[in-house]
Amino acid sequence: MATGVEQRPGGLPVFTRDDFEGDWRRVASGGFGQVFQARHKRWRTEYAIKCSPCLLPDATSSNVNCLIEEAAKMEKIKFQHIVSIYGVCTQPLGIVMEFMANGSLERLLPTHSLCWQLKFRIIHETGLAMNFLHSIKPPLLHLDLKPGNILLDSHMHVKVSDFGLSKWMEQSTQLQYIKRSALQGTLSYIPPEMFLESNKGPGPKYDVYSFGIVIWEILTQKKPYSGFSMMTTIVRVAAGMRPSLQPVCAEWPAEAQQMVDLMRRCWDQNPKKRPCFKDLTVETDMLLSLLQSPVADPESEALARKVSCTACLRRPREVSEEVSQELADSDSGDYLKRVLHSSDSESLVSSDEQLRVYKNKVTLLHFLVAQGHLERVRQLLAHEVDVDCQTACGYTPLVIAAQDQQPDLCALLLEHGASANLADEDGWAPLHFTAQNGDDRTARLLLDHGAHRDAQEHEGWTALHLAVQNNFENVARLLVSRHADPNLREAEGKTPLHVAAYFGHVSLVKLLTGQGAELDARQRNLRTPLHLAVERGKVRAIQHLLKSGAAPDALDQSGYSPLHIATARGKYLICKMLLRYGASLELPTQQGWTPLHLAAYKGHLEIIHLLIESHADVGAPGGMNWTPLHLAARHGTEVVVSALLQSGADPNAAEQSGWTPLHLAVQRGAFLSVISLLEHHANVHARNKVGWTPAYLATLKGNMAILKALVKAGAELDTQDAVGCTPLQLALQSQKQGIVAFLEGKEPSLAILGGAEPGAQTEV
Repeated sequence: MATGVEQRPGGLPVFTRDDFEGDWRRVASGGFGQVFQARHKRWRTEYAIKCSPCLLPDATSSNVNCLIEEAAKMEKIKFQHIVSIYGVCTQPLGIVMEFMANGSLERLLPTHSLCWQLKFRIIHETGLAMNFLHSIKPPLLHLDLKPGNILLDSHMHVKVSDFGLSKWMEQSTQLQYIKRSALQGTLSYIPPEMFLESNKGPGPKYDVYSFGIVIWEILTQKKPYSGFSMMTTIVRVAAGMRPSLQPVCAEWPAEAQQMVDLMRRCWDQNPKKRPCFKDLTVETDMLLSLLQSPVADPESEALARKVSCTACLRRPREVSEEVSQELADSDSGDYLKRVLHSSDSESLVSSDEQLRVYKNKVTLLHFLVAQGHLERVRQLLAHEVDVDCQTACGYTPLVIAAQDQQPDLCALLLEHGASANLADEDGWAPLHFTAQNGDDRTARLLLDHGAHRDAQEHEGWTALHLAVQNNFENVARLLVSRHADPNLREAEGKTPLHVAAYFGHVSLVKLLTGQGAELDARQRNLRTPLHLAVERGKVRAIQHLLKSGAAPDALDQSGYSPLHIATARGKYLICKMLLRYGASLELPTQQGWTPLHLAAYKGHLEIIHLLIESHADVGAPGGMNWTPLHLAARHGTEVVVSALLQSGADPNAAEQSGWTPLHLAVQRGAFLSVISLLEHHANVHARNKVGWTPAYLATLKGNMAILKALVKAGAELDTQDAVGCTPLQLALQSQKQGIVAFLEGKEPSLAILGGAEPGAQTEV
């Protein structure tokens, strides 16, 4: 073990293999070389050691010195989205850097389906890293930006790596550089000017182009130029072609479509038209902020009707047909024919051989019970056969008789000692089947012979659960009269009252509540019977539960009360009923949404009026400090925006990123909502956290009508955002020629408004 870490000039630590534990784990490999995970012996910390293929064991001393010089520069770069460099390892030769638990984006994209919010966050954080590198004086170019160099920590946050290895590339000829790029999978990220201008070195817009290709790859989760040869790719890129936009789907959210627009500006054929990272990060920040706002709908409760898992017992008599066929197919066919045609006086049993067990352990007793032959069963039982014999799937003769609703056969079997509690392989006892069928006569018989009233099958369902599910009040009353527990829970935590409320069986809701059922019993997701009745719209069940004292403000695991669910589902009469019984208007869900937020988001105008008349807080701050008016401006209709404004909603409330409802209405392109907000004195000068007024958004969206409305309302067009950009400069960057002409004081021509945007590129 090394006694200490050697320090080179400049303070850069130099490690050897002896500084690390012996078990090095390779975590990545490719054209770039290999990356190993190793634990430092003394510091007990995991590190990544990246060994480049150009730094082989026979590397010259100048190569080593060059690597150390570059690593020393990299080590000084400290930023939250840049991988930290800790030093150089000399044996083997490589760079020691922080270990990133989730590896590279290149490995993640083909194997995981990323949500939009994560995609946007990766894009934004990559842009932040690149903006930091380009802001250093002099700017530090990456020149190898690709998913393989975008690493993700344990919380899926971005850290960009390999930004300091540009010197290795700069020392190559252009042909060597292109060949090496092809080998290392980097060719797709090289801008066209590198193929067209042989004497010109790379500039900052090189990285912007690469960033555009990376955005395409993140949005589509596909590889650019897949299937094309190196030369075909070079020719197409040089000619202005780019990765196909065919994967871009019209169903993508509006923010994703806007990200596509930004992506196309990044990969513009003309480097001068590509935006800089300082401006890019403003847009990616804006798009990420917008995407973080949607309201999550309450999950729908799905209660599948519970039946026996075995198909042959689902309908009466099917077991008879199946057993008949099974026995008819066996070697005993001839004997059974004789049995079925024999007279009552004839003996059914002539030898032990004829009592043998047939296929799947079906016996003659099973068969005769399934056929419903009472007298023949009686004769067979006189020969001391096993009355509790079970088939391969656990059916006893009594189970078959109970399933087939044969009370006389059940009585006969019980008289001969049949167990009332032997269950099949799914845990269904005879009492479960009688409850499922509503057969109270057989159920009473079983209970009189010791059947366990609270027996639970393998998923926890009792006979009472089944009787309630199928609305058999006769069996339910029998069970509770025999003291069946109304509060036993099945596997998901549902009591019989949950089941009755879900299916809206009012008489059973009344029966159970009168027998001591817990009104506010919680299932595993914390929903009460009232939650289920509200979701299913079972008005009479809701009414009885509330009259009996069910809590109207019980919250499930997502923080939804019954009123939240009724509001989200648009159930006006149920909302009215819940409010009459004292449901709270201001309880927030875990995301922070009150019932009025949900009504505004869903656009349920009648419910909005009801909630406001009941004195709901029209300006309540929800998730990210969004008010109901924010949600209406972003997602709702003009009539919802207008209703909230007329009820006193503040048009200038700012959420946590500084967005006002006017910003959101403009970004959405909702012209009538914009007009309504302006009529209620929305501030046209309001700025979000990156300094954008609503005019910036109208410019970016290219919406001339809204921009004119903002100007008429007094919007200033010479303001600067956080990076010093004016709306006119933004219009120029975005290639919105009609907006540029308007901002310069010229009316746009019809040709520009009606035609395609200039600068559009062909797709591969």
